[in-house]
Amino acid sequence: MSAESHTRRETLLKIMRVGGLGAAAAGAGVWLQSRSHRPEERAALSFQSHFSVPPDDSLPEMVVAKGDSPGTLVRRAVEELGGILRFIARGDVVVIKPNVAWDRTPAQAANTNPEVVAEMVRLCLEAGSKKVVVTDVTCNEPRRCFERSGIGQASKAAGAEVILPEARRFKEVNLRGDVLGEWPILDPFLQADKVINIPVAKHHDLTGVTLGMKNWYGILGGMRQRLHQNIHESLADLADFMRPTLTLIDAYRVLVRNGPTGGSLNDVLVKKTLVAGTDAVALDAFVAQAYWNIDPRTLRYLTLAQARGLGKVDFESVRTRTIQV
Repeated sequence: MSAESHTRRETLLKIMRVGGLGAAAAGAGVWLQSRSHRPEERAALSFQSHFSVPPDDSLPEMVVAKGDSPGTLVRRAVEELGGILRFIARGDVVVIKPNVAWDRTPAQAANTNPEVVAEMVRLCLEAGSKKVVVTDVTCNEPRRCFERSGIGQASKAAGAEVILPEARRFKEVNLRGDVLGEWPILDPFLQADKVINIPVAKHHDLTGVTLGMKNWYGILGGMRQRLHQNIHESLADLADFMRPTLTLIDAYRVLVRNGPTGGSLNDVLVKKTLVAGTDAVALDAFVAQAYWNIDPRTLRYLTLAQARGLGKVDFESVRTRTIQV
């Protein structure tokens, strides 16, 4: 690595590091098993799941925004990436996919910050979206997850429709992956014009971290535990199937240990940061190294995704802009 690349990497990581430093799993298995049947209606195999926007060499591919207000971080990061009208057109049906997996409070950082989600809803509506949907396939009981996380109320107040993962809403789709074939997919993702991925930055006991690519588990019904047998290949298949319009990684509060469920505030660091961009692989790689000091080249799902042309593991090679707001 050249001296210039080394300096750039250290500068980016320094920005990210500045700032304050069993029952749930059983419930998840029971809830998902109850939704593992094949839906009656089958979606067309020609379903289009690539929602990405054309590249623009004049704009950054990744923005690292740091500041006190989660909503302001979202708005400024999107502005730096070219503005909301680059991503959302008038009349679009937009589906926002936060992490709402767990029956936890915002302070516990097991779910996406509700203020981040609500601001993204507002931006999409300001752009003239026909409808904005906020949804996720939770691990704990859905109503409790959306209520206790604050995401349900915040999204509705901002003007979104909140859709819970009822069994009738799953449609069988062929993902055509290396290991993933037909799986039940929550139907809002099959009806969207644009999809925005908003994971929270968390530790994960199996993959090391759960960020943007791992967040796509939340579009699936069925027995998701089976995917753990080939988790890296599964993550690459999901990322290849569901290519988002935009990814925002919520690192306002970071669950640095005992993820993905969390629970103890001692495992949470307040970083007041948002990482947004169009290269989902680079975003995951950057955040993994910044907070867990993980060499992203050791995360096999990232190297598999890069091999499929989904982004760059070498995050310092993407156009990046850092801002303080």
